[in-house]
Amino acid sequence: MAHKPSVLFVCVHNAGRSQMAAGFLSALAGDRIEVRTAGSAPADAINPAAITVMADAGIDISGQAPKILTVDAVAMSDVVITMGCGDACPFFPGISYRDWVLPAPSGEDIAIVRSIRDRIRILVENLIAELIPATAS
Repeated sequence: MAHKPSVLFVCVHNAGRSQMAAGFLSALAGDRIEVRTAGSAPADAINPAAITVMADAGIDISGQAPKILTVDAVAMSDVVITMGCGDACPFFPGISYRDWVLPAPSGEDIAIVRSIRDRIRILVENLIAELIPATAS
């Protein structure tokens, strides 16, 4: 059985960018990739604007909850994608770390949050293509 890649999305509050990325990865990759999220300083709830723009894209993230970043979550991941949390992530050799430079949706109007969502979707689609290459038919 092939190894199932594991991705951890990390942002400060784990309430916007990381939740949107996880929503797209889960929806687009299905069960082919394990998906987790965390925050270095988690919020109390998911950003309502993030919930709205993801619902507009047909993805429901309303049932998610911000989670604290743990060493175990990082250690269990093949890829750790940070989004503005700086050096909060512990480093383990052998894990691929990437930083997606995206503005935080907190406090932004819905049009800006939609543009952040659209950029995240492109990044997630590229990640899926990298982690699960298409096989020749």
